[in-house]
Amino acid sequence: MTQTLNLSKRLTKVASYLPKGAKFADIGSDHAYLPCYVCLQDKSAKAIAGEVNEGPFQSALKTVQYYQLNECIEVRLGNGLEVLNNQDNVEQIVIAGMGGALIKTILEEGKAKVQYAKRIIAQPNIDARSVRKWLDENNFIIKSEEVVEENQHIYEIIVADKAEDDTIKRQDLNQKQLLFGPLLLENKTKVFYEKWKSEQEKTERIINQIKQAKLKDEQKLKRFEEELIWIKEVLDDEA
Repeated sequence: MTQTLNLSKRLTKVASYLPKGAKFADIGSDHAYLPCYVCLQDKSAKAIAGEVNEGPFQSALKTVQYYQLNECIEVRLGNGLEVLNNQDNVEQIVIAGMGGALIKTILEEGKAKVQYAKRIIAQPNIDARSVRKWLDENNFIIKSEEVVEENQHIYEIIVADKAEDDTIKRQDLNQKQLLFGPLLLENKTKVFYEKWKSEQEKTERIINQIKQAKLKDEQKLKRFEEELIWIKEVLDDEA
């Protein structure tokens, strides 16, 4: 039996935020590579791999069987967090490789299941702001953020822990923190600057398109112009 599994740089970084002995759910697990990688490294870990589509579900089953991990990984077919039940005692939820709006929807629709989780690890491909907003509004404190570059794509990873009790106040993130990430703003890396240089170009294109439209959406224009100012301010820090 092959005991090693090569995981992408992005998913390896996601996996690094799972504690030893993790009891986690990987929602949208695809081939179940992440749960298999974790359980091969840590024999005390337990995972539920959730998939909404039959094809990826079957692929996940095959991967788990190939690595002989049926004892510690259970593959389930279902939509989002519907694959979980209260008896699972899942402590960490991983949702990686989707748009931020979809991740937010999965968390919102599965809110009854989320309340039992101690940690959420989200890796939105786009629109990380929607994820941060949901976490902030639902008593999760962002503990770590990273920007990872892989195959000419830049990904954000957000790690948030459930506030222990009611005495811990929510972060009340402002619009700028929601956009860039409160911790990423404090520790800007080379990849962070690369991401926002690209986002500046996109934002400038959108602004030009709105201005050239026959019916100008003034509210939308104002929002993007404000964001462009923020982006330029953040990029100025690089110098």
